[in-house]
Amino acid sequence: MYNFWNNLYKFPRFLIAVLIGFFLTTFKPIFKLLKNKKMQIALPIIIIISINIIYLILKEMIK
Repeated sequence: MYNFWNNLYKFPRFLIAVLIGFFLTTFKPIFKLLKNKKMQIALPIIIIISINIIYLILKEMIK
């Protein structure tokens, strides 16, 4: 029974470490792109267009 509680105690730290690792590996390439002057303009436009497309697709799916 001690192993169970010990593993349960370690789980939140593991979950936080996985989430931090996910975000670091996801956003590191984006930060590298932002060093380029042209991408500083293009990246927000790409993100806004992507969010709008996802919104429109979901809106049509709900109808």
